[in-house]
Amino acid sequence: MSEMSFEQMLDESFKTIRNGEVVEGTVIDVKPDEIILNIGYKADGIISRNEYTNEPNTDLTTVVSVGDTMEAKVVKVNDGEGQVLLSYKRLAAEKGSKRLEEAFESQEVLKAKVTQVLAGGLSVVVDETRVFIPASLVSDTYEKDLSKYEGQEIEFVITEFNPRKRRIIGDRKQLLTAKKEEMRKELFERLHVNDVVEGTVKNVTDFGAFIDLGGADGLLHISEMSWGRVENPKKVFKVGDVVKVFVKEINDDKIALSMKFEETNPWNNAAEKYAVGTVVTGKVARMTDFGAFVELAPGVDALLHVSQISREHVEKPSDVLKVGQEIEAKIVDFNEEEKKISLSVKALNDDAEDAADTEE
Repeated sequence: MSEMSFEQMLDESFKTIRNGEVVEGTVIDVKPDEIILNIGYKADGIISRNEYTNEPNTDLTTVVSVGDTMEAKVVKVNDGEGQVLLSYKRLAAEKGSKRLEEAFESQEVLKAKVTQVLAGGLSVVVDETRVFIPASLVSDTYEKDLSKYEGQEIEFVITEFNPRKRRIIGDRKQLLTAKKEEMRKELFERLHVNDVVEGTVKNVTDFGAFIDLGGADGLLHISEMSWGRVENPKKVFKVGDVVKVFVKEINDDKIALSMKFEETNPWNNAAEKYAVGTVVTGKVARMTDFGAFVELAPGVDALLHVSQISREHVEKPSDVLKVGQEIEAKIVDFNEEEKKISLSVKALNDDAEDAADTEE
């Protein structure tokens, strides 16, 4: 029996490895684009940047250090230069695929950073395994531009797992929908009529504004925005405004809101402020054939009948008045119960003339 040479004995002292095998090694050197591992084999193992991560500009010296132990997959036992080519990325992807399969079966909520915004959705990576979230499953509302999600960490569940076709689909929408339903249920359990709440303007229309109360939207109708007259809600509110409102009515899943707080009701001290005989100043708000309505304060309008505009005959108010014109008049009638006030410019002029006659 022939004796083994020193080289043969040295080879025998090292373990054998094969392509596809998983090995563990210790980092003995690291460069920006390469990691060198002692894997207990006659040759060192090399992990290039491309075989470590999908991030093209990663400086490997910032992610591993000499002395670290790590596992990798053997890609090629001999690269032609006596070194073993290894892949950390491929092993991580296999582990990631297994992780995602388990998450798919258990419907576990995963969290990952968006690595790419595509035309049809978002791409995230879990343990080096790519997950695609279609645009229709990114949010519970339509979003035309998904660029805001770039680099953002999002939560999702796996709804389709087919690694053979490289089809792993994530769904963020169902999590948002479930969370909103939970918030909605909690909101309706604690919300009562007359509660004062804060909300955020979500949408503004010609007839009112929809206020997000944190779980459900309430409608602030144009007629409930102010004690005064609001011609166009879009001139008063904009999306994102935070407003204080109170709950006027709850009808099934509909919430009616109001900003007409009773303490600001302009009719609270109207009997004193607008007593008969008081001379007031106001602006013509609107006109009809029988008279002009004059705004004395937001929410307080008084009627100036056509017969009380002047001592001379006036055919219709628009012949002598215009909307927005400021006028002075005397209160000749006050009905608090019906919230009606009658004015007279004619009586004011009569008073002025009587006073002039008395001075003479």
